[in-house]
Amino acid sequence: MTVLPDDGLSLAAEFPDATHEQWQHLVEGVLRKSGKDVSGTAAEDALSTALEDGLRTRPLYSARDAAPDAGLPGFAPFVRGGRAEGNTAGGWDVRQRHTALTDGVVLADLENGVTSLWLVLGEGGIPVTELGRALDGVYLDLAPVVLDAGTEVEPAARELLRLYGERGVAKEAARGNLGADPLGHEARTGQSSDFTAVAGLARLCAEEFPGLRALTVDALPYHEAGGSAAQELGASLATGVAYLRELDAAGLTVEQAAAQLEFRYAATADQFLTIAKLRAARRLWARVTEVCGASSAQVQHAVTSPVMMSRRDPWVNMLRTTVATLAAGVGGAESVTVLPFDHALGLPDAFARRIARNTSTILIEESHLARVIDPAGGSWYVERLTDELAEAGWEFFQRVERAGGQAAALRSGQLGDDLAATWEARTGKLARRREPVTGVSEFPNLAEQPVAREPAPEPRSGGLPRVRRDEAYEALRARSDAHLAATGSRPRIFLAALGPAAAHTARLTFASNLFQAGGIEPVTEGTFAESGATEVCLCSSDALYEEQAESMAAEFRSAGAAQVFLAGRPGQYTDVDAYVFAGCDAVAVLSATLDRMGVS
Repeated sequence: MTVLPDDGLSLAAEFPDATHEQWQHLVEGVLRKSGKDVSGTAAEDALSTALEDGLRTRPLYSARDAAPDAGLPGFAPFVRGGRAEGNTAGGWDVRQRHTALTDGVVLADLENGVTSLWLVLGEGGIPVTELGRALDGVYLDLAPVVLDAGTEVEPAARELLRLYGERGVAKEAARGNLGADPLGHEARTGQSSDFTAVAGLARLCAEEFPGLRALTVDALPYHEAGGSAAQELGASLATGVAYLRELDAAGLTVEQAAAQLEFRYAATADQFLTIAKLRAARRLWARVTEVCGASSAQVQHAVTSPVMMSRRDPWVNMLRTTVATLAAGVGGAESVTVLPFDHALGLPDAFARRIARNTSTILIEESHLARVIDPAGGSWYVERLTDELAEAGWEFFQRVERAGGQAAALRSGQLGDDLAATWEARTGKLARRREPVTGVSEFPNLAEQPVAREPAPEPRSGGLPRVRRDEAYEALRARSDAHLAATGSRPRIFLAALGPAAAHTARLTFASNLFQAGGIEPVTEGTFAESGATEVCLCSSDALYEEQAESMAAEFRSAGAAQVFLAGRPGQYTDVDAYVFAGCDAVAVLSATLDRMGVS
């Protein structure tokens, strides 16, 4: 009889460790059953996923996937966090965004979990003259205020400083950010502005208000224009470097200048990419300040991505923002803004704002997410992805610098062209449903009642475009909605299920989802003549297609079908007009179908 060591953990100690090659061999067997005869590294590559920026996510990571030493929190290169204590003292700063002046809303947020305010002022927001009213009842020595005033940054900043004095807030007690971001504003609007006033505000903060920053490096304009994670990083670095140069020329030291900057990044539902992006951003900024002769940790504000927010089935946005917030917290952002689930529809209502602020509260208080610093640190996958993303971000930063810097890259159109090329490639994946949007391109609900909200102020525009993942499908659904309003019914297609359920269920479900994504109602009951449809899609197995596709297509055509689809890979069926299959251009198919149906 074998006597086990009395440590409670050695049950498998007598078994040899499996090797990487043995795992690959098992993968080969599985792939061979699916028709892919590959071996070794090729078998592993077959399970890899391509990301933007030339990156790939492999199916397995191990200690062989080396990455640079991440260091310790609070020490360069700050990968594991800019502060030694991370967010463990009380979680991250819960920062709520406000674009309209609504009585009681600001105080309601602060009384129910929000710890700082982000106020959009001037064009696209609250009038600067109403800042005092917006902050009525707010304890300015307790709640940090972050401004976003575009070209009105100086009057907005002066008004906030006046309120501090009027309400007896000591200069050392003032916290927040005056929000100057000339290049970010230019990216949004195409309008350049002078840096002189910004430099004056930075000097004032550095000399008299130690808890206030003057500048924001906002990477959201590049993310919202369709940029990748690496492009977002590179553009933010180039902007930060441009501001360091301006502040140096204005007489601030490198340490003083770096301390005036707060960086704002998008957090998406791709949690690992978001975690890696925030960690990589700190590493890259540490390198920039090191070259400049200082050592400064990047202060980060993460905002749940507007690009990922859908207008149809907006309730799913709660899930997206929850994952994004988790990623932002794990990634080490000091402040996090959760956009309400109805953000894309107009001004959020009280319920949406409550859910938004409670998202952070649950993750901090109930999930205890902030109790561990850099909880993803040490994961071979996260460390490797951080390193690869940092390399890609640095490469894009160098590209911008070679173009003459951020301002020159913006004004020449190079930056916009780079972002547009990335979005064009991503648009293709969305159209082919290779990047699914739940509730929009996957599992849409045509019976859903629209969610109505009061219109929000028009955001600043005129510069880089603002894109959304749902935009192509939203245009199709809008055509269907107009048809419904005009005729009382949606455009329809008859789905003809051939054979037993085992033969047709998968493709019937696939076709139903695809056509509903374009606002076309699938009819599966009754006959074609009773359906009110003008087009048909055959749904079954390849074996039954061989037997019945030609005859059934001819039969439906003689019954008046203007178009006969087949759900499956293209084959040689004379009477079949088109095919729908995984990877087909769904947007093109749906648009052409609506055209034939006379849906404008």
